[in-house]
Amino acid sequence: MANNESVTLRSPRICKDSVGNTMLDLAREEVPLCITEDLVPSIAPQPPSTTSIDFSGLLNPPLLLQDDPTECGGQLWPGGMVLAKYLLRCKMADLKDKTILELGAGSGLVGLALSLHLLRPSHIHLTDLPTIVPLLFHNIALNSPATPTTAHILEWGGCAPNARVPSPDILIAADCVYFEPAFPLLLQTMQELMHPETVCYFCFKKRRSADMRFVKMARKMFELKAIQDDPDDKVWGREGVHL
Repeated sequence: MANNESVTLRSPRICKDSVGNTMLDLAREEVPLCITEDLVPSIAPQPPSTTSIDFSGLLNPPLLLQDDPTECGGQLWPGGMVLAKYLLRCKMADLKDKTILELGAGSGLVGLALSLHLLRPSHIHLTDLPTIVPLLFHNIALNSPATPTTAHILEWGGCAPNARVPSPDILIAADCVYFEPAFPLLLQTMQELMHPETVCYFCFKKRRSADMRFVKMARKMFELKAIQDDPDDKVWGREGVHL
């Protein structure tokens, strides 16, 4: 609401009709009420901040990430933390010499964590919406990974692999399950990007019952296997995270 915005209030008045019955008269004068920031203070936007993450000593030097509090995708979410730590701890040998693509990369948490640990000739592609990609470029420059790492605009739905966004050997996605109408678009994009040998590591935190509908839809298109070799599975499992 704008500063000093006026709102008109109308309150009833008790009166009697011609035979003495009590009634409410709504046709009374309008009284303006002025609402200012003294009553409803505005919320000041939070400035970006930079976070250092070493995933319990798995990264040295640690990953540096600038967030963007104004964008949902520019913040750190639990699924990304769980997925990045699992891949760093348990799957680095499987990721060597692979082309890796991250969907909905946000600030680049998972993909950049891998880029600091992997060595060439692996190549990592971070993808997200046009409003998020500048943050990805910033965080790539902030970390200067030795592994070739690039950022691309990729909107879900109807995007076939091309020279810019290749069909990856490894597809990763963290906390991409948050908006039910986008489920078919996300699944379509995954299906179009993956080739028969592609392995996808997918992690999300269940926040609504509708989130599990994504899993049911995915089972009709892909072979799904729950991760069972993560030493922390009981910890993140209690927090409603699925990997």
